[in-house]
Amino acid sequence: MKALKFRNLNVEDRLRFFFEGALDRQPALERELESFLQALEGGADQWMPDIVEGKRRRKYSRAAVWKALEEERDAYGSIIEFRRTALPALLLTFALRSSREPPVLDISLDVQPLSFFAGTERCGGFVDMVRAWASRYPVTRASAHSMADDQLSGAPNFGRDDETTRRDGFDKVYEVFWLNVFGPRLVETVGRERMLSTPAHRVEELPNGSILLLTWPTAADFASEEARQAQARALVHLRPDLDLDTVLRTLRERSATLAPVAPRFHPDVAPLLSRAVDDFALGERQRKITELNAWQPPEPEEWLPADAALPSDVEEAERVLEHYGYLAERLVALLHSNVPSVFKATPESLTDTDVYFWSEDFPKTRLREVIDEHAVPAVGAYLGEVLVRNLGGQWIPRKKLEEAQVLVGNRVWFPFVRAHRYMRSRQSLLDYSLTQLYRVAERCRS
Repeated sequence: MKALKFRNLNVEDRLRFFFEGALDRQPALERELESFLQALEGGADQWMPDIVEGKRRRKYSRAAVWKALEEERDAYGSIIEFRRTALPALLLTFALRSSREPPVLDISLDVQPLSFFAGTERCGGFVDMVRAWASRYPVTRASAHSMADDQLSGAPNFGRDDETTRRDGFDKVYEVFWLNVFGPRLVETVGRERMLSTPAHRVEELPNGSILLLTWPTAADFASEEARQAQARALVHLRPDLDLDTVLRTLRERSATLAPVAPRFHPDVAPLLSRAVDDFALGERQRKITELNAWQPPEPEEWLPADAALPSDVEEAERVLEHYGYLAERLVALLHSNVPSVFKATPESLTDTDVYFWSEDFPKTRLREVIDEHAVPAVGAYLGEVLVRNLGGQWIPRKKLEEAQVLVGNRVWFPFVRAHRYMRSRQSLLDYSLTQLYRVAERCRS
């Protein structure tokens, strides 16, 4: 059973849902949580989890849930996960905070792609599930919305540990999302009658005093003009201090920011950039694609014409070449778990290496002396080995690593110089990528 990873589904937005509700200490845990599982099984439709993860991964069943909760229990409570092995991808984090008074049930749920929630029937089933949870477990606040748009909103939520959330909690309406459940305390702060009169697709008072508010029938078209107008009208109604035109302009700007942008990256670095953008938050991604479309990597300068090559100045060339091989193997040893292709020493493995170092922000997150003494020589040697193996290159060994060259066609390349520039910063990993140097060397070898 292998659950899908959201990182592999990077181009699609997600429906993100947060929920915090109180539990009753009196009933047995299984009885208290029966309503949660019953609503999940009735409302999940085609995104129903099929895996439960505690200490072990098990096929979904209620017995598996109880077992996982028991395995993960500590003085503070239990945290388990529900996942899927097929599309749509699902990650539901279920946190039972038994040390609080009263005990708290925290739910964080992502379903990807968001486009899965384009129909009214499926969205209605999701809303009914949330209604059942909010009716059974007195809620502080709950919301469901586009993950990308939520990121742009800056509003505090249960998944964002920011200063506003820690200081103020959820004592006012910061934002109105596609689906909202406002707890009794917030309802009374805003005014029950005002909240019940909100212009929205659905407004319903729940038995425990919470209010469920749905701005629009479907989640997937949250960025449409009609949905944005509905969102703006609801927010301004609940926040009379806000101006409708200003709120609507902000929402339209967010829609424009999220509008898909076709990648038109520089061809030498397109394999790298097409994957590097995956590390940006969904809300920022289209803006970053626009920036990277306009960005041009500097032309490699780590080369000389073949007739200007520095001659070898070592007496035992074979021994020095073995040392270069040893250095390259150190990179393999460093990366093999995260970058399996590094064993192959191919152009693709250079791109995989670029992506790994960039994703890790390697130059910033590792000690500078470790980078200069170990990473730079290993990267330089590995780059040189890839040039030798794939482009018919030939090492010209030198006593100083930075002077070592690889002859490819009518140029000699300085892989250790490239590696030094490469490992200066996260931006330099793009400016001096291994991928680009290889592409240029390949093009210039004839």
